[in-house]
Amino acid sequence: MTIDPITLTVIQAGMQQVCDEMDMTFSRAAFSPVIAEANDRSDGIYAADDGALIAQGAGGLPVFVGTMQYSTRTLIDMIDNGQVAAPKPGDIYIVNDPYLGGTHLMDVRFARPFYRKGELFCWLSNTGHWPDTGGAVPGGFSASATAVEQEGLRLPPVRLFKEGVLDQEIFSIISSNIRVADQRIGDVKAQAAALLVGEQRLNELMDRYGDEAVTEAIKELRGRAAQQMRAFIGTIPEGTYKSTAWIDSDGVINKPLEIRLAITKADTDLIFDFEGTSPPCEGPMNSVKATTYSSVYLAMRHIFPEVPMSAGAFQPLSIMGIDNTFLDAHYPRPVSGCAAEVSQRIAEAVFAALVIPLPDRVTAAPAGTSGNFALGGFDPAHDRNFVMYQISGGGYGGNAEGDGLSNGCSTIGISKAPPVEIMEQAFPVLYHHYALHEGSGGAGLHRGGFGLDYEVELLRGHAKASFVMDHGRFGPQGALGGKDGVVNKVTVHRNGAAYTPPHLSKEQDIPLQCGDRVRVRTPGGGGYGDPLERPTSAVLEDVLLGRYSLDQAQTLFGVEIRGDPATVDEVTTNKIRQRRKPS
Repeated sequence: MTIDPITLTVIQAGMQQVCDEMDMTFSRAAFSPVIAEANDRSDGIYAADDGALIAQGAGGLPVFVGTMQYSTRTLIDMIDNGQVAAPKPGDIYIVNDPYLGGTHLMDVRFARPFYRKGELFCWLSNTGHWPDTGGAVPGGFSASATAVEQEGLRLPPVRLFKEGVLDQEIFSIISSNIRVADQRIGDVKAQAAALLVGEQRLNELMDRYGDEAVTEAIKELRGRAAQQMRAFIGTIPEGTYKSTAWIDSDGVINKPLEIRLAITKADTDLIFDFEGTSPPCEGPMNSVKATTYSSVYLAMRHIFPEVPMSAGAFQPLSIMGIDNTFLDAHYPRPVSGCAAEVSQRIAEAVFAALVIPLPDRVTAAPAGTSGNFALGGFDPAHDRNFVMYQISGGGYGGNAEGDGLSNGCSTIGISKAPPVEIMEQAFPVLYHHYALHEGSGGAGLHRGGFGLDYEVELLRGHAKASFVMDHGRFGPQGALGGKDGVVNKVTVHRNGAAYTPPHLSKEQDIPLQCGDRVRVRTPGGGGYGDPLERPTSAVLEDVLLGRYSLDQAQTLFGVEIRGDPATVDEVTTNKIRQRRKPS
Protein backbone atom coordinates (compact mmCIF):
# COMPACT_ATOMS: atom_id res chain seq x y z
CA MET A 1 0.00 0.00 0.00
CA THR A 2 0.99 3.64 -0.44
CA ILE A 3 0.88 5.71 2.71
CA ASP A 4 0.14 9.44 2.54
CA PRO A 5 2.56 11.94 4.16
CA ILE A 6 0.16 13.03 6.91
CA THR A 7 -0.58 9.49 8.08
CA LEU A 8 3.15 8.69 7.87
CA THR A 9 3.98 11.63 10.12
CA VAL A 10 1.26 10.76 12.61
CA ILE A 11 2.41 7.13 12.86
CA GLN A 12 6.02 8.27 13.22
CA ALA A 13 5.04 10.56 16.10
CA GLY A 14 2.92 7.78 17.59
CA MET A 15 5.83 5.34 17.70
CA GLN A 16 8.01 8.06 19.22
CA GLN A 17 5.34 8.60 21.88
CA VAL A 18 5.30 4.86 22.66
CA CYS A 19 9.04 5.00 23.36
CA ASP A 20 8.77 8.25 25.33
CA GLU A 21 6.10 6.73 27.56
CA MET A 22 8.26 3.67 28.16
CA ASP A 23 11.09 6.00 29.20
CA MET A 24 8.82 7.89 31.57
CA THR A 25 7.43 4.71 33.12
CA PHE A 26 10.92 3.31 33.66
CA SER A 27 12.17 6.44 35.45
CA ARG A 28 9.07 6.95 37.57
CA ALA A 29 8.96 3.37 38.83
CA ALA A 30 12.71 2.78 39.34
CA PHE A 31 14.28 2.70 42.82
CA SER A 32 17.86 3.72 41.98
CA PRO A 33 18.55 7.48 41.77
CA VAL A 34 20.73 6.94 38.69
CA ILE A 35 17.61 5.84 36.81
CA ALA A 36 14.81 7.56 38.71
CA GLU A 37 16.53 10.96 38.89
CA ALA A 38 19.42 10.90 36.41
CA ASN A 39 17.43 9.08 33.66
CA ASP A 40 20.34 6.80 32.74
CA ARG A 41 18.15 4.57 30.58
CA SER A 42 16.65 4.20 27.14
CA ASP A 43 13.71 2.43 25.43
CA GLY A 44 13.07 1.57 21.82
CA ILE A 45 11.31 -0.50 19.15
CA TYR A 46 13.33 -2.88 16.96
CA ALA A 47 12.59 -4.93 13.83
CA ALA A 48 11.65 -8.59 14.24
CA ASP A 49 13.91 -9.88 11.46
CA ASP A 50 17.20 -8.04 11.98
CA GLY A 51 16.81 -5.95 15.14
CA ALA A 52 17.08 -2.69 13.19
CA LEU A 53 16.07 0.46 15.07
CA ILE A 54 12.51 1.55 14.36
CA ALA A 55 12.08 4.21 17.06
CA GLN A 56 13.79 5.31 20.26
CA GLY A 57 12.63 7.57 23.07
CA ALA A 58 13.73 11.18 22.78
CA GLY A 59 14.65 11.04 26.47
CA GLY A 60 16.90 8.00 26.09
CA LEU A 61 20.69 7.99 26.04
CA PRO A 62 21.99 8.53 22.49
CA VAL A 63 24.87 6.08 23.07
CA PHE A 64 22.30 3.28 23.19
CA VAL A 65 21.06 4.13 19.69
CA GLY A 66 23.47 1.63 18.15
CA THR A 67 24.11 -0.78 20.98
CA MET A 68 20.46 -1.75 21.52
CA GLN A 69 20.07 -2.35 17.79
CA TYR A 70 23.20 -4.51 17.83
CA SER A 71 22.21 -6.49 20.93
CA THR A 72 18.68 -7.11 19.60
CA ARG A 73 20.13 -8.43 16.34
CA THR A 74 22.50 -10.69 18.31
CA LEU A 75 19.60 -12.02 20.38
CA ILE A 76 17.64 -12.80 17.20
CA ASP A 77 20.63 -14.63 15.72
CA MET A 78 21.18 -16.65 18.89
CA ILE A 79 17.51 -17.66 18.96
CA ASP A 80 17.68 -18.69 15.30
CA ASN A 81 20.82 -20.74 16.01
CA GLY A 82 19.26 -22.50 18.98
CA GLN A 83 21.67 -20.91 21.48
CA VAL A 84 18.81 -19.17 23.29
CA ALA A 85 15.30 -20.41 23.98
CA ALA A 86 12.66 -19.26 21.48
CA PRO A 87 10.33 -16.51 22.71
CA LYS A 88 6.74 -16.77 23.86
CA PRO A 89 4.28 -13.96 24.57
CA GLY A 90 5.14 -12.34 27.90
CA ASP A 91 8.79 -13.41 27.85
CA ILE A 92 11.48 -10.87 28.72
CA TYR A 93 15.14 -11.59 28.02
CA ILE A 94 17.91 -10.05 30.11
CA VAL A 95 21.50 -9.53 28.88
CA ASN A 96 24.45 -7.34 29.78
CA ASP A 97 27.29 -9.15 28.00
CA PRO A 98 29.38 -6.36 26.42
CA TYR A 99 30.62 -8.61 23.63
CA LEU A 100 27.07 -9.36 22.48
CA GLY A 101 26.24 -5.79 21.53
CA GLY A 102 26.51 -4.10 24.89
CA THR A 103 28.45 -1.40 26.66
CA HIS A 104 29.67 -1.99 30.20
CA LEU A 105 28.21 -4.55 32.60
CA MET A 106 26.15 -1.98 34.53
CA ASP A 107 24.01 -1.28 31.44
CA VAL A 108 21.47 -4.10 31.65
CA ARG A 109 19.17 -4.68 28.67
CA PHE A 110 15.70 -6.21 28.62
CA ALA A 111 14.02 -7.37 25.40
CA ARG A 112 10.36 -8.35 25.02
CA PRO A 113 8.85 -9.89 21.87
CA PHE A 114 5.79 -8.01 20.59
CA TYR A 115 3.11 -10.14 18.95
CA ARG A 116 0.22 -9.23 16.65
CA LYS A 117 -2.35 -11.83 15.70
CA GLY A 118 -0.07 -14.58 16.97
CA GLU A 119 2.95 -13.47 14.91
CA LEU A 120 6.13 -11.79 16.12
CA PHE A 121 5.91 -8.21 14.84
CA CYS A 122 8.88 -6.50 16.52
CA TRP A 123 10.93 -6.32 19.70
CA LEU A 124 10.57 -3.85 22.54
CA SER A 125 13.83 -3.29 24.37
CA ASN A 126 15.29 -1.06 27.04
CA THR A 127 18.53 -0.50 28.90
CA GLY A 128 18.97 0.72 32.46
CA HIS A 129 22.13 1.50 34.38
CA TRP A 130 22.15 -0.66 37.50
CA PRO A 131 24.21 0.91 40.31
CA ASP A 132 26.10 -2.35 40.85
CA THR A 133 26.53 -5.72 39.18
CA GLY A 134 29.12 -7.17 41.53
CA GLY A 135 32.80 -7.38 40.71
CA ALA A 136 35.81 -6.08 42.56
CA VAL A 137 34.61 -2.50 43.06
CA PRO A 138 31.28 -1.14 44.36
CA GLY A 139 29.50 0.41 41.41
CA GLY A 140 31.38 -1.62 38.80
CA PHE A 141 33.80 1.11 37.69
CA SER A 142 37.03 -0.75 38.34
CA ALA A 143 39.81 1.58 37.19
CA SER A 144 42.48 -1.14 37.21
CA ALA A 145 40.57 -4.22 36.03
CA THR A 146 42.49 -6.43 33.62
CA ALA A 147 39.64 -8.87 32.86
CA VAL A 148 35.90 -8.45 32.52
CA GLU A 149 35.19 -10.84 35.43
CA GLN A 150 36.70 -8.24 37.78
CA GLU A 151 34.05 -5.76 36.66
CA GLY A 152 30.94 -7.71 37.62
CA LEU A 153 28.43 -10.39 36.70
CA ARG A 154 28.23 -11.07 32.95
CA LEU A 155 24.81 -12.24 31.76
CA PRO A 156 24.18 -13.95 28.41
CA PRO A 157 20.65 -13.64 26.97
CA VAL A 158 18.26 -15.61 29.22
CA ARG A 159 14.53 -15.35 29.85
CA LEU A 160 14.21 -13.54 33.17
CA PHE A 161 10.43 -13.40 32.72
CA LYS A 162 8.74 -16.45 31.26
CA GLU A 163 5.24 -15.79 29.90
CA GLY A 164 4.99 -12.82 32.25
CA VAL A 165 6.30 -14.49 35.40
CA LEU A 166 9.65 -13.58 36.97
CA ASP A 167 11.97 -16.58 37.11
CA GLN A 168 12.92 -16.52 40.80
CA GLU A 169 15.83 -18.92 40.33
CA ILE A 170 17.55 -16.74 37.75
CA PHE A 171 16.84 -13.63 39.80
CA SER A 172 18.32 -15.33 42.86
CA ILE A 173 21.54 -16.00 40.95
CA ILE A 174 21.70 -12.34 39.94
CA SER A 175 20.89 -10.94 43.38
CA SER A 176 23.41 -13.26 45.03
CA ASN A 177 26.20 -11.74 42.96
CA ILE A 178 25.52 -8.02 43.40
CA ARG A 179 25.66 -5.58 46.30
CA VAL A 180 22.51 -4.01 47.81
CA ALA A 181 20.52 -6.71 46.04
CA ASP A 182 17.31 -5.90 47.92
CA GLN A 183 16.97 -2.69 45.89
CA ARG A 184 17.35 -4.34 42.47
CA ILE A 185 13.88 -5.84 42.45
CA GLY A 186 12.48 -2.32 42.18
CA ASP A 187 14.58 -1.55 39.11
CA VAL A 188 13.83 -4.95 37.56
CA LYS A 189 10.08 -4.47 37.89
CA ALA A 190 10.32 -0.89 36.62
CA GLN A 191 12.24 -2.06 33.57
CA ALA A 192 9.71 -4.80 32.88
CA ALA A 193 6.77 -2.44 33.46
CA ALA A 194 8.14 -0.02 30.85
CA LEU A 195 8.08 -2.76 28.23
CA LEU A 196 4.54 -3.76 29.22
CA VAL A 197 3.41 -0.16 28.77
CA GLY A 198 5.14 -0.14 25.39
CA GLU A 199 3.24 -3.26 24.36
CA GLN A 200 -0.08 -1.73 25.37
CA ARG A 201 0.54 1.59 23.60
CA LEU A 202 1.89 -0.01 20.42
CA ASN A 203 -1.20 -2.24 20.25
CA GLU A 204 -3.38 0.85 20.59
CA LEU A 205 -1.48 2.59 17.79
CA MET A 206 -1.83 -0.39 15.47
CA ASP A 207 -5.49 -0.84 16.32
CA ARG A 208 -6.04 2.78 15.35
CA TYR A 209 -4.19 2.82 12.02
CA GLY A 210 -4.04 -0.86 11.06
CA ASP A 211 -1.18 -3.33 10.89
CA GLU A 212 -0.60 -2.79 7.19
CA ALA A 213 -0.30 0.99 7.52
CA VAL A 214 2.14 0.76 10.46
CA THR A 215 4.26 -1.84 8.63
CA GLU A 216 4.41 0.34 5.54
CA ALA A 217 5.23 3.42 7.64
CA ILE A 218 8.18 1.64 9.28
CA LYS A 219 9.56 0.67 5.88
CA GLU A 220 9.04 4.15 4.44
CA LEU A 221 10.60 5.92 7.43
CA ARG A 222 13.71 3.76 7.26
CA GLY A 223 14.19 4.60 3.61
CA ARG A 224 13.58 8.30 4.14
CA ALA A 225 16.05 8.45 7.04
CA ALA A 226 18.78 7.06 4.78
CA GLN A 227 17.79 9.51 2.05
CA GLN A 228 17.89 12.48 4.43
CA MET A 229 21.27 11.52 5.90
CA ARG A 230 22.70 11.24 2.38
CA ALA A 231 21.27 14.65 1.52
CA PHE A 232 23.07 16.21 4.49
CA ILE A 233 26.29 14.35 3.72
CA GLY A 234 26.03 15.81 0.22
CA THR A 235 26.64 19.28 1.71
CA ILE A 236 30.13 18.24 2.91
CA PRO A 237 32.91 19.21 0.47
CA GLU A 238 34.74 16.31 -1.14
CA GLY A 239 37.85 15.22 0.69
CA THR A 240 39.34 13.37 3.65
CA TYR A 241 39.29 14.99 7.09
CA LYS A 242 41.60 13.78 9.84
CA SER A 243 41.72 14.14 13.61
CA THR A 244 43.21 12.69 16.76
CA ALA A 245 41.73 12.29 20.24
CA TRP A 246 43.43 11.06 23.40
CA ILE A 247 42.44 8.97 26.41
CA ASP A 248 44.36 9.91 29.60
CA SER A 249 45.36 6.30 30.29
CA ASP A 250 43.80 2.87 30.53
CA GLY A 251 43.90 2.90 34.35
CA VAL A 252 46.65 0.26 34.47
CA ILE A 253 49.46 1.57 32.27
CA ASN A 254 49.92 5.28 32.83
CA LYS A 255 50.29 6.49 29.27
CA PRO A 256 47.78 7.93 26.80
CA LEU A 257 45.76 5.98 24.27
CA GLU A 258 45.38 7.49 20.81
CA ILE A 259 42.32 7.51 18.55
CA ARG A 260 43.18 8.31 14.95
CA LEU A 261 40.36 9.02 12.56
CA ALA A 262 40.15 9.80 8.85
CA ILE A 263 36.68 10.62 7.49
CA THR A 264 36.30 10.40 3.73
CA LYS A 265 33.31 11.60 1.80
CA ALA A 266 32.48 9.09 -0.93
CA ASP A 267 29.63 10.57 -2.97
CA THR A 268 26.75 10.61 -0.44
CA ASP A 269 28.34 8.21 2.05
CA LEU A 270 30.94 8.74 4.78
CA ILE A 271 33.76 6.32 5.57
CA PHE A 272 35.18 6.46 9.11
CA ASP A 273 38.64 4.89 9.17
CA PHE A 274 40.27 4.35 12.59
CA GLU A 275 43.47 2.77 11.28
CA GLY A 276 46.48 3.67 13.45
CA THR A 277 44.49 3.79 16.68
CA SER A 278 46.20 2.33 19.76
CA PRO A 279 46.04 -1.46 20.19
CA PRO A 280 43.87 -3.20 22.84
CA CYS A 281 44.80 -1.97 26.32
CA GLU A 282 45.35 -3.74 29.63
CA GLY A 283 42.87 -1.68 31.61
CA PRO A 284 39.12 -1.01 31.33
CA MET A 285 39.23 1.63 28.59
CA ASN A 286 38.57 -0.83 25.78
CA SER A 287 35.45 -0.32 23.69
CA VAL A 288 33.38 -3.12 22.21
CA LYS A 289 32.41 -2.94 18.53
CA ALA A 290 28.77 -2.05 19.20
CA THR A 291 29.72 0.93 21.36
CA THR A 292 32.30 2.13 18.84
CA TYR A 293 29.72 2.08 16.07
CA SER A 294 27.14 3.72 18.29
CA SER A 295 29.60 6.49 19.17
CA VAL A 296 29.97 7.40 15.50
CA TYR A 297 26.20 7.31 15.05
CA LEU A 298 25.51 9.59 18.00
CA ALA A 299 28.19 12.05 16.84
CA MET A 300 26.42 12.30 13.50
CA ARG A 301 23.14 12.75 15.32
CA HIS A 302 24.68 15.76 17.07
CA ILE A 303 25.76 17.20 13.73
CA PHE A 304 22.57 16.44 11.76
CA PRO A 305 19.79 16.29 14.40
CA GLU A 306 17.12 16.78 11.73
CA VAL A 307 17.52 13.21 10.48
CA PRO A 308 14.84 10.96 12.07
CA MET A 309 15.92 8.31 14.55
CA SER A 310 15.94 5.13 12.48
CA ALA A 311 18.33 2.41 11.33
CA GLY A 312 18.16 4.02 7.89
CA ALA A 313 20.11 7.01 9.17
CA PHE A 314 23.13 4.77 9.73
CA GLN A 315 23.17 3.14 6.28
CA PRO A 316 25.37 5.81 4.65
CA LEU A 317 27.97 5.51 7.46
CA SER A 318 30.74 2.92 7.00
CA ILE A 319 33.19 2.19 9.84
CA MET A 320 36.51 0.45 9.33
CA GLY A 321 40.02 0.10 10.73
CA ILE A 322 39.06 -0.91 14.28
CA ASP A 323 40.49 -4.45 14.10
CA ASN A 324 43.31 -4.99 16.58
CA THR A 325 42.65 -1.66 18.29
CA PHE A 326 41.19 -0.83 21.69
CA LEU A 327 37.99 0.13 19.87
CA ASP A 328 37.11 -3.52 19.14
CA ALA A 329 37.39 -5.36 22.46
CA HIS A 330 37.00 -9.12 22.66
CA TYR A 331 36.65 -11.36 25.69
CA PRO A 332 38.15 -11.08 28.29
CA ARG A 333 39.23 -7.45 27.81
CA PRO A 334 37.80 -5.17 30.55
CA VAL A 335 35.37 -2.52 29.30
CA SER A 336 33.92 -0.55 32.23
CA GLY A 337 35.06 2.75 30.68
CA CYS A 338 33.84 2.05 27.17
CA ALA A 339 30.34 3.54 27.12
CA ALA A 340 30.86 6.45 29.48
CA GLU A 341 34.34 7.58 28.42
CA VAL A 342 35.84 6.01 25.28
CA SER A 343 32.62 6.64 23.37
CA GLN A 344 32.99 10.35 24.03
CA ARG A 345 36.57 10.40 22.76
CA ILE A 346 35.34 8.75 19.56
CA ALA A 347 32.65 11.42 19.19
CA GLU A 348 35.27 14.09 19.91
CA ALA A 349 37.41 12.71 17.07
CA VAL A 350 34.40 12.95 14.73
CA PHE A 351 33.74 16.55 15.78
CA ALA A 352 37.40 17.55 15.44
CA ALA A 353 37.51 16.15 11.90
CA LEU A 354 34.22 17.57 10.63
CA VAL A 355 34.41 21.04 12.19
CA ILE A 356 36.68 22.01 9.27
CA PRO A 357 34.18 21.28 6.46
CA LEU A 358 31.10 22.00 8.62
CA PRO A 359 32.05 25.00 10.80
CA ASP A 360 28.45 26.16 11.14
CA ARG A 361 27.22 22.80 12.40
CA VAL A 362 30.03 21.30 14.48
CA THR A 363 31.12 22.58 17.88
CA ALA A 364 34.46 22.56 19.62
CA ALA A 365 34.89 19.52 21.86
CA PRO A 366 32.57 19.18 24.86
CA ALA A 367 33.74 18.07 28.33
CA GLY A 368 33.59 14.49 27.12
CA THR A 369 33.43 12.61 30.42
CA SER A 370 30.53 11.24 32.44
CA GLY A 371 32.43 11.86 35.68
CA ASN A 372 31.84 8.33 36.95
CA PHE A 373 32.31 8.40 40.73
CA ALA A 374 31.24 5.39 42.79
CA LEU A 375 31.22 5.31 46.58
CA GLY A 376 30.47 2.03 48.29
CA GLY A 377 30.53 1.26 51.99
CA PHE A 378 28.60 0.73 55.22
CA ASP A 379 26.13 3.14 56.82
CA PRO A 380 25.89 2.43 60.58
CA ALA A 381 22.85 4.68 61.01
CA HIS A 382 20.80 2.30 58.87
CA ASP A 383 22.89 -0.82 59.54
CA ARG A 384 23.27 -1.57 55.86
CA ASN A 385 25.68 -1.38 52.94
CA PHE A 386 25.26 1.23 50.24
CA VAL A 387 26.51 1.95 46.71
CA MET A 388 26.33 5.56 45.54
CA TYR A 389 26.91 6.38 41.87
CA GLN A 390 27.45 9.99 40.85
CA ILE A 391 27.56 11.22 37.27
CA SER A 392 28.24 14.84 36.49
CA GLY A 393 28.08 17.30 33.65
CA GLY A 394 30.66 19.53 32.04
CA GLY A 395 31.06 22.37 29.59
CA TYR A 396 30.02 22.12 25.95
CA GLY A 397 32.24 23.50 23.22
CA GLY A 398 31.78 26.92 21.72
CA ASN A 399 30.17 27.01 18.29
CA ALA A 400 29.47 29.30 15.36
CA GLU A 401 26.43 30.82 17.05
CA GLY A 402 27.73 31.42 20.57
CA ASP A 403 29.33 30.20 23.76
CA GLY A 404 29.08 26.61 24.91
CA LEU A 405 26.53 25.40 27.43
CA SER A 406 27.76 25.19 31.04
CA ASN A 407 27.26 22.05 33.13
CA GLY A 408 25.66 20.22 30.22
CA CYS A 409 25.11 16.48 30.19
CA SER A 410 27.67 14.16 28.65
CA THR A 411 28.09 13.91 24.88
CA ILE A 412 26.64 10.41 24.86
CA GLY A 413 23.53 11.00 26.91
CA ILE A 414 20.94 13.28 28.32
CA SER A 415 21.40 11.94 31.84
CA LYS A 416 21.53 14.63 34.47
CA ALA A 417 23.28 14.43 37.81
CA PRO A 418 20.87 13.34 40.56
CA PRO A 419 19.79 16.26 42.77
CA VAL A 420 22.05 16.88 45.76
CA GLU A 421 19.06 16.61 48.08
CA ILE A 422 18.20 13.13 46.81
CA MET A 423 21.78 11.93 47.18
CA GLU A 424 22.01 13.24 50.73
CA GLN A 425 18.75 11.52 51.64
CA ALA A 426 19.74 8.20 50.13
CA PHE A 427 23.39 8.01 51.22
CA PRO A 428 25.53 9.07 54.25
CA VAL A 429 27.08 12.06 52.47
CA LEU A 430 27.02 15.86 52.60
CA TYR A 431 27.77 18.12 49.64
CA HIS A 432 29.83 21.12 50.77
CA HIS A 433 29.40 22.94 47.50
CA TYR A 434 28.01 22.35 44.04
CA ALA A 435 28.90 25.10 41.57
CA LEU A 436 30.37 25.92 38.18
CA HIS A 437 34.05 25.15 37.58
CA GLU A 438 34.92 28.78 36.97
CA GLY A 439 37.60 29.54 34.40
CA SER A 440 37.31 26.08 32.84
CA GLY A 441 35.81 27.09 29.48
CA GLY A 442 38.34 27.15 26.65
CA ALA A 443 39.04 30.65 25.35
CA GLY A 444 37.72 31.57 21.94
CA LEU A 445 35.68 34.00 19.90
CA HIS A 446 32.94 31.92 21.48
CA ARG A 447 34.27 30.39 24.70
CA GLY A 448 33.54 26.91 25.94
CA GLY A 449 30.97 26.31 28.64
CA PHE A 450 32.05 25.71 32.22
CA GLY A 451 32.30 22.41 34.00
CA LEU A 452 31.03 21.45 37.44
CA ASP A 453 32.82 21.83 40.79
CA TYR A 454 31.50 19.80 43.72
CA GLU A 455 32.82 18.46 47.01
CA VAL A 456 31.19 15.64 48.98
CA GLU A 457 31.97 14.43 52.52
CA LEU A 458 31.39 10.98 54.01
CA LEU A 459 29.36 11.68 57.15
CA ARG A 460 29.45 8.31 58.87
CA GLY A 461 30.68 4.76 58.53
CA HIS A 462 33.39 3.84 56.05
CA ALA A 463 33.55 3.56 52.28
CA LYS A 464 35.76 3.13 49.24
CA ALA A 465 35.82 5.62 46.39
CA SER A 466 36.44 4.71 42.76
CA PHE A 467 36.68 6.85 39.62
CA VAL A 468 36.61 6.12 35.92
CA MET A 469 36.70 9.52 34.25
CA ASP A 470 38.78 11.16 31.53
CA HIS A 471 40.19 14.46 30.21
CA GLY A 472 42.42 14.75 33.28
CA ARG A 473 45.58 14.94 31.14
CA PHE A 474 44.27 16.62 27.97
CA GLY A 475 41.52 19.23 27.94
CA PRO A 476 38.63 19.15 25.44
CA GLN A 477 39.88 20.34 22.06
CA GLY A 478 39.32 23.86 20.85
CA ALA A 479 38.32 24.47 17.23
CA LEU A 480 39.29 26.95 14.50
CA GLY A 481 41.82 28.74 16.71
CA GLY A 482 39.98 28.27 20.00
CA LYS A 483 41.83 27.00 23.05
CA ASP A 484 41.33 23.70 24.83
CA GLY A 485 39.04 23.52 27.84
CA VAL A 486 40.51 23.08 31.32
CA VAL A 487 41.17 19.49 32.39
CA ASN A 488 39.23 17.30 34.82
CA LYS A 489 40.56 17.48 38.40
CA VAL A 490 40.00 14.94 41.18
CA THR A 491 41.27 15.49 44.73
CA VAL A 492 40.64 13.27 47.76
CA HIS A 493 41.09 14.81 51.22
CA ARG A 494 41.95 12.17 53.84
CA ASN A 495 43.17 12.82 57.36
CA GLY A 496 43.91 16.42 56.46
CA ALA A 497 46.07 15.51 53.43
CA ALA A 498 45.17 16.00 49.75
CA TYR A 499 45.60 13.04 47.40
CA THR A 500 45.59 13.19 43.60
CA PRO A 501 45.30 9.83 41.75
CA PRO A 502 48.45 8.97 39.75
CA HIS A 503 46.27 8.39 36.67
CA LEU A 504 44.60 11.76 37.35
CA SER A 505 41.09 10.70 36.33
CA LYS A 506 41.11 7.02 37.30
CA GLU A 507 41.54 5.23 40.62
CA GLN A 508 39.75 2.58 42.65
CA ASP A 509 39.25 1.46 46.25
CA ILE A 510 40.42 4.67 47.90
CA PRO A 511 39.49 4.11 51.58
CA LEU A 512 37.46 6.87 53.21
CA GLN A 513 36.50 7.38 56.83
CA CYS A 514 34.00 9.71 58.44
CA GLY A 515 34.96 13.30 57.61
CA ASP A 516 36.98 12.51 54.47
CA ARG A 517 36.03 14.47 51.36
CA VAL A 518 36.18 14.09 47.58
CA ARG A 519 36.35 17.11 45.27
CA VAL A 520 35.69 16.81 41.53
CA ARG A 521 36.06 19.63 39.00
CA THR A 522 34.87 18.56 35.57
CA PRO A 523 36.27 19.93 32.29
CA GLY A 524 35.09 22.98 30.44
CA GLY A 525 34.33 22.84 26.73
CA GLY A 526 36.78 23.85 24.03
CA GLY A 527 36.79 27.36 22.65
CA TYR A 528 35.65 28.18 19.10
CA GLY A 529 37.50 30.73 17.01
CA ASP A 530 40.29 33.18 17.86
CA PRO A 531 40.08 34.38 21.50
CA LEU A 532 41.56 37.74 20.45
CA GLU A 533 38.40 38.39 18.42
CA ARG A 534 36.03 37.91 21.35
CA PRO A 535 34.10 41.13 22.03
CA THR A 536 35.61 42.95 25.00
CA SER A 537 32.11 43.45 26.43
CA ALA A 538 31.66 39.64 26.63
CA VAL A 539 35.01 39.25 28.38
CA LEU A 540 34.09 41.99 30.86
CA GLU A 541 30.75 40.31 31.57
CA ASP A 542 32.50 37.00 32.32
CA VAL A 543 34.90 38.74 34.71
CA LEU A 544 32.10 40.61 36.50
CA LEU A 545 30.25 37.32 36.97
CA GLY A 546 33.35 35.63 38.39
CA ARG A 547 33.75 33.24 35.48
CA TYR A 548 37.30 34.38 34.73
CA SER A 549 39.80 36.36 36.78
CA LEU A 550 41.37 39.66 35.70
CA ASP A 551 44.59 37.81 34.92
CA GLN A 552 42.74 35.25 32.80
CA ALA A 553 40.99 38.01 30.86
CA GLN A 554 44.39 39.44 29.93
CA THR A 555 46.20 36.13 29.42
CA LEU A 556 43.47 34.24 27.53
CA PHE A 557 41.65 37.01 25.65
CA GLY A 558 44.14 39.91 25.56
CA VAL A 559 41.69 42.16 27.40
CA GLU A 560 42.92 44.62 30.04
CA ILE A 561 40.29 45.34 32.69
CA ARG A 562 40.88 47.93 35.40
CA GLY A 563 39.16 50.16 37.91
CA ASP A 564 36.28 50.00 40.33
CA PRO A 565 33.78 49.54 38.87
CA ALA A 566 35.72 47.38 36.42
CA THR A 567 35.93 48.65 32.83
CA VAL A 568 37.86 47.67 29.73
CA ASP A 569 41.00 49.65 28.99
CA GLU A 570 40.43 49.72 25.24
CA VAL A 571 43.74 51.37 24.36
CA THR A 572 45.86 48.83 26.24
CA THR A 573 43.64 45.98 25.00
CA ASN A 574 44.16 46.98 21.36
CA LYS A 575 47.93 47.09 21.89
CA ILE A 576 47.95 43.66 23.56
CA ARG A 577 45.86 42.09 20.81
CA GLN A 578 47.88 43.66 17.99
CA ARG A 579 51.10 42.43 19.59
CA ARG A 580 49.80 38.87 19.87
CA LYS A 581 48.40 38.55 16.37
CA PRO A 582 50.60 36.54 14.03
CA SER A 583 52.57 38.69 11.63
